[in-house]
Amino acid sequence: MAELKTQQNNANVIEFINQFADNDQKRKDSFELLKLMQDFTGCEPKMWGPSIIGFGSFHYKSERSRQEGDWPLIGFSPRKAAISLYVFTGAKEHEYLLEGLGKFKMGKACIYVKKLSDINQDVLKKLMTETIVFLQTKYK
Repeated sequence: MAELKTQQNNANVIEFINQFADNDQKRKDSFELLKLMQDFTGCEPKMWGPSIIGFGSFHYKSERSRQEGDWPLIGFSPRKAAISLYVFTGAKEHEYLLEGLGKFKMGKACIYVKKLSDINQDVLKKLMTETIVFLQTKYK
């Protein structure tokens, strides 16, 4: 089985944000998310692959294939088009948690925001709480 490309590594998170975030607003939002997620989880930020900042981790085993690996409990990436938030399970039963979040677009389990001020941070915290509880329960 092929090794997963997105693995935790020792790259410097601060340097990554300063180099990768392509404008002042995205840099500012990234540092705000860094503090928010670190304070919220109590976990140190770690780089996952070349462009994801993650907090905490869990080990998963796919129910549909033999794939397994480690992944951050929550995280984000200041990508060019939008900030990607990895704070949602993608499960149908959790879609109600997105209500009141604000202005965003959805991937399968990824939330894309143009800027942090577009979303309600209280709703974001509730979303992070439920996602962490779900992942810790499911993957122990």
